[in-house]
Amino acid sequence: MDTEFLRTFVVVVEGGSIAEAARRLSLTPASVALRIRTLEKEFGTRLLARSGRTVMPTEAGRSLTELGRTLLHDVANLKSALTTETAAGELRIGAVPTAITGLMPRILTTVQTSHPGLEIQIVPGQSAELHSKVLNGEVDGAILIEPYFPMPKSCGWAVLREEPLQVIAPSWMLGRDAHSVLATEPYIRYGHGVWGGRLVENYLNRVGIRPRERFVLSTLDAIAVMVDRGLGVSLVPDWSPPWPEGLSLARLALPLPTEPRRIGLLWLKGSARSRLLRVFLEKAAASLR
Repeated sequence: MDTEFLRTFVVVVEGGSIAEAARRLSLTPASVALRIRTLEKEFGTRLLARSGRTVMPTEAGRSLTELGRTLLHDVANLKSALTTETAAGELRIGAVPTAITGLMPRILTTVQTSHPGLEIQIVPGQSAELHSKVLNGEVDGAILIEPYFPMPKSCGWAVLREEPLQVIAPSWMLGRDAHSVLATEPYIRYGHGVWGGRLVENYLNRVGIRPRERFVLSTLDAIAVMVDRGLGVSLVPDWSPPWPEGLSLARLALPLPTEPRRIGLLWLKGSARSRLLRVFLEKAAASLR
């Protein structure tokens, strides 16, 4: 069995159609369809059920998808272990939303320039979800918010960026006291369920401010837009740009020092792709200096 044919099948299942898989793999739809028919002939069973332009795996196809992902991962690990002269192979790197827009473009540009044989697949998600995926081996590493609990000794951790907390308010509030604004104006809370939101709650509790909460959001871009529209103020980390365009915001410094939101790379120390992860971390740190 050709592992490229197996990879094609997995991409078809993930994309939901022959056309989408062809786009992702830079192949023609006819070539993708031929690879699927070859696999079905080799295994002697139908692997896909077609409904118009979409496809779904059959029972046999679902089994092949699960086993195929594991096999493809093992093959990639083998290639990585045997490639010693250059950094070549595939890494699955999880990333939180602000890292995808603010950090990953610079990191990927640096990696692609220095190590064109290193392929990076980005897996989006929130910090808690990505933390679990690292521990379960579903991703090779993840750029996420520093956990508020001790990390397992089996994990490596490297900080890539520190983001101090700040108050954002409509532009006409420029020059006002940050604590006064938080205590008196309608408040848009950076969500309880995200790890960065815990830093915000810790600060508010420490200074004894109980804001007049209006909304709770977990997306920083959405908070910034709400503030720009005059719907409230917020206490948020100074996240990596780009921010939404066309905003007119006042950034108010806090009078007391705060624990910053730290974004870093988490990985398993015993990973079969440790060498590639070291290369990725080196280039990530260099690109963000």
